[in-house]
Amino acid sequence: MKTEVEKHAVSEQTTSHLWNAMHKYNPDAQDMMAVSGKGSWFKDENGKEYLDGVSGLWCLNLGYGREEIADAAAEQMKKLTYFPLTMNHPPAVELAGKISQLLDADYQTFFSNSGSEANETAFKIARQYHNQTGNPGKYKFISRYRAYHGSTLGALSATAQANRRTKYDPGAPGFLHVYPPYSYRSVFEGSPEESDLKAAQMLEEMINWEGEETVAAVIMEPIISGGGVLVPSPKYIQRVAEICKEHNVLLIMDEVVAGYGRTGKMFGFMHAEGVQPDIVTMAKGLTSGYLPLGATSVKTEIYDAFKEAGKDKHFRHVSTYGGHPAACAVALKNIEIIEREHIVERVQKLGETKLAKLHQLQDHENVGEVRQKGFLVGIEMVTDKQSKTPIDEATMGEIVGRCKQKGLIIGKNGDTVPGQNNVIIIAPPLSSTEEDLDFVVETVESVIRSI
Repeated sequence: MKTEVEKHAVSEQTTSHLWNAMHKYNPDAQDMMAVSGKGSWFKDENGKEYLDGVSGLWCLNLGYGREEIADAAAEQMKKLTYFPLTMNHPPAVELAGKISQLLDADYQTFFSNSGSEANETAFKIARQYHNQTGNPGKYKFISRYRAYHGSTLGALSATAQANRRTKYDPGAPGFLHVYPPYSYRSVFEGSPEESDLKAAQMLEEMINWEGEETVAAVIMEPIISGGGVLVPSPKYIQRVAEICKEHNVLLIMDEVVAGYGRTGKMFGFMHAEGVQPDIVTMAKGLTSGYLPLGATSVKTEIYDAFKEAGKDKHFRHVSTYGGHPAACAVALKNIEIIEREHIVERVQKLGETKLAKLHQLQDHENVGEVRQKGFLVGIEMVTDKQSKTPIDEATMGEIVGRCKQKGLIIGKNGDTVPGQNNVIIIAPPLSSTEEDLDFVVETVESVIRSI
């Protein structure tokens, strides 16, 4: 009888047809083949176990092997395999209502398949909304440098990471970028909060310089995640929300990474009291990665602008698989577990008592800054604390490689900003045990102190 490893062995001939994401060409590369997973751990084809310290691609909020989530998908597919959301099906209706409840306001939700698609949907909604409310010239979108909003053309145009866009530009017209809340490398003087507020002021100045009659929306992650885990002060988010309201500019909050408990709140924007975005986009943690699903949730007063009679007043957008019945059933079960197991509360607690120990690395000569919110950590590596010169990519690769040898998968902000791909990223599943988190901290600390 074949072992589990033998059953999942794949020949070189077979794997040669797979085009891997984010891979530089290397004919000698030995790519990992994952075959099974449970909790925060997965096993490769050789039987070695690894703790997934980045939750796949920031999405496995509840970890591997949740049978009740898989069962929810199977049961739904047996009942109703597929149905388009040009009409209705129960899981989508229920999920849309649940999302509105979680956002703590009245929202209408349009489903898609990914975070990129959710943001593309938001851009189309914003432009059409302004067109139908007497402001047809509002078509521009403002995002921040270092931010990531997706890989499709519009989402990539909003993404202000030069390395991501190399050889794909020019992007879609109408996308502008402004200075981010990045107090560690800020050109502004003052405290981190003062620096952040000056970055917000630059955003308002851009709106004025461009003409507020041309700006449709600001899109922002509550924490710039893939760009280096840049954690702004709550007052920055509050001020951006005020600026948007003052200039009739919609605020699109990209919660694809931060949503569903990652930061110790159900959504990242909730760390800023009083903020209620006009549009919220989400994916990843919405299903904990068990099935693809994206969502664009829009305040009801914005949705109301699409109720007018006329051949082109409705939202002329469709997604064949968006809101698939099984994916919606998975999302509902995922949310049920998050609430039942008090995941948001434990992330807040364990983020402060366990992962916060990574701040001890702040005394290391090559650690410029440790940034953290809940189960989202960025460690910026430098050659020395005075110059803040980013550490070289070879050393970053060595840190990631040594952690992998010890059984821990971590990430880094690759293909982001020329010469500044120097941030280690740690984002374990939100269901990780205390022992799992101890292993993460001990491994990362030992590897960094050994370089």
